[in-house]
Parts: sequence; structure tokens; C-alpha cells
Amino acid sequence: MACNSGKFLDNYGYDLILGSVAAFYVLAVPYTKVEESFNMQAMHDILYYRHHLDKYDHLEFPGVVPRTFIGAWLVSILASPIVAVIKFLHFPKIYSLLVVRLALGCIILSTLRFFRLQIRRKFGRQVEAFFVILTVLQFHLLFYSTRPLPNILALGLVNMASGYWLKGSCYTALQFLVVATLIFRCDVLLLACPIGLQILLTRSISLWRGIKYCIVTALFSIGLTVVVDSVMWRRIIWPEFEVFWFNSVLNRSSEWGVSPFHWYFTSALPRLLLVAYPLFMLGLLLDRRTLAYALPVLSFVILYSKLPHKELRFVISSLPVLNLSAAISASRIDVPSYVIDTTTGRRGFGGYFILECSCYFSSGCTILFFMASYNNYPSGYALRKLHQLGRSKNGTGEIWVHIDTFSAMNGITRFCESDFPWR
Repeated sequence: MACNSGKFLDNYGYDLILGSVAAFYVLAVPYTKVEESFNMQAMHDILYYRHHLDKYDHLEFPGVVPRTFIGAWLVSILASPIVAVIKFLHFPKIYSLLVVRLALGCIILSTLRFFRLQIRRKFGRQVEAFFVILTVLQFHLLFYSTRPLPNILALGLVNMASGYWLKGSCYTALQFLVVATLIFRCDVLLLACPIGLQILLTRSISLWRGIKYCIVTALFSIGLTVVVDSVMWRRIIWPEFEVFWFNSVLNRSSEWGVSPFHWYFTSALPRLLLVAYPLFMLGLLLDRRTLAYALPVLSFVILYSKLPHKELRFVISSLPVLNLSAAISASRIDVPSYVIDTTTGRRGFGGYFILECSCYFSSGCTILFFMASYNNYPSGYALRKLHQLGRSKNGTGEIWVHIDTFSAMNGITRFCESDFPWR
């Protein structure tokens, strides 16, 4: 029994740690923002309205640009058995919100597990351990892993591509990147191109065979999204092409604000990586193997920096590979810290002490980020408080509540609705 328990913890212990932290974020901050609203409303409608498309939210509120339903369908299928039980027991719909977010987290963390196992195979268990530690100490990756943003849906495919890249299955890696680009986030192209160029220059693939794999995968991806989304949107549509045209060709995304070229390197990455930010740069010097993986990812961030409109979530797919480089640095600092110098008889605690203090600093920052995020969904908390006030005393017994723009942007989705007497 003890042997089986030890084997289980060895295989799934890190997954339990990462999953527990992500689940805590879901339970503590269940509400979502406007960027997540399309997929949240889509999952609600799939689970509660099913084939009654005329009731779907996106037909009345289509948003600035259309998005694909494929991600919402995948998560809804996974969550549907538990949601069916919730509906059967007449539990509030807010429980379904928790279920779909946890289901999405399971998908994303399973792809991160695949990437982590390739780290263990290629770089060893100590690098794997530091990879997990650094990921837990960072706030944004696990916090966002349960949030149905197109960026997060694409992140799952990028994690798989990165894992196959480490494994040496470069054709499969390219296929995952193509699917992520054409279905979920067209900007993954800025990551696929540097990675494709790197593996081509290192002769990991042949040019013509790579082109053949990409074309076949592209035709499948476009066909899938056109068929599914044309039915859901009731017109012939390739959603991600319209997003590409709106953001890149027309450059309309700048209407939501612009940032300087250096913003990702001076603001976004420091907040995303925390202690891993200086460590990943050190990793480029300590292990040449990390150059082959980190440089294409850095090229992706540089290319993305040319787009005037910038948001932290746009480069979140770069985190796993940058964390790998940081984990290699941390393992190099940790190993010699306990080795006795034969000439002086002293132990090298300096580097380890700095690393330990930096981890405490990252923990403090993560707590502050969590506290800020906890208070960043006022409308969700307001509607919950309103539901606690009780039933209407008028003749019909109904209470009509108007959800204005601010409320819909800051915490309220159809998962937050309560049944009669509320409307």
C-alpha cells in the first residue's frame, strides 16, 4: 500500500499541487470579465438551451468580433454530466459556473502535465521540480488556466506543441500550432513562425514534408471551424480570420488602448514571471539547450510588441517555456549551494539564499495579485448580494433586474442568474 501511494504521488503529486492552487482560485474568484464573456455565455447556452439556437446569447449580443464555439463545446461536453446533476437537483446555476471553469482547468493543466513530463525526460527531475515551484509561485498562469479566454484555449494547444517540441516530434508540434492559430488565436502564428524556422534550421524537419503536414492540418482546421461556427452563427464564417482582419489588417484593436514597444518586457513579463524573469535570462547562459527553445519564444514576444494594443494575456503562452529556462537556472543555483569548497571548507549558500529570498518575494507578489483580483469583480458580488435580499412583495412575485454594460463587463454572466422570482 505504501509503495502504491508513493508511486501515485510520484506520478501525480505535482498535478495535485498545481490543480489545488488553480481550484482555489476558481472557488475564491468564481466570476469572469468581459474578455471571457463570449465563451462563458456560449457554454451556458450549450448546457442549458442545447439545440434551441434562437435562445443563444451571441445572436443578440454578438460582440465586436465573432469567436469560435469549438472550445466552448469541448468544455461543455466534459462538464455536462455534472451540470446535469446540478440541474436535476435544482441547485443554483452558479455551481455550473464553477464546474465549467474547473473542467477547463483540467484540460489546460493536463496539457501542462504533458509538457512537464517532457521536461523530466529531457532535463531531469530537479528541473521538473523547480518548474512546478516557479509555476505555483506565479499568480497569472494558474489563475488564468480556468478562465475561458481564446488565449487560454490556444495555450492548451501551445503546451502540447511545446511538449512534442521537447520530445523531438517536430511535425506534431507544428500541427498543434497550426490548429491553435486557425481556430483559437491567429496571433499564435507569431510563435509558430520562429519555432518553425528554428526546427528547420536545425534540420529537425524537411521543408516540403513540413509544408505538407501544415497544409493538411490547416485544411482540416479551417473546415472544422467553418462547419461548426457557420451553424452556430447562422452564416458562412471563419471566426479567427475575421479576428485577424479586425486586429491586424485594420488595426482596430488599438481603439482599446496602446502601449509602448517595450511594455511586454518592462511590465507584462516581470508580473507574469516574477522571480523567474531574471532566472530565465540566466538560464540562457547556463545551458545552451535552452537557447533553442527560449529564443523562438522571445522572438514571439518581440514580434507581438509591434502591435500597438497590448495586454498581459496576449503573451501568456510564452510562460511555460520561459519557466523551463528559469527552472534550469534554479537547479544550477541549488545544486552547488550545499557543496563544500575543498580549499576553504565553506558551503556556497550565497546563491541559494538569494534564490530563497526571491521565492518569498514572488509569494508576496502573488498574494497581492490575488487580493486585487478578488476585488476586481464587483458586479458579481453585487448580484449575489441582491439575490440574498429575498423575494418580491408585488403581485406577480417577479423581480426584474436590468444588467447594464458595466455590470456585464465586471462579473455577471448568465451563470449568475437565479430562478424565479428573479428575471
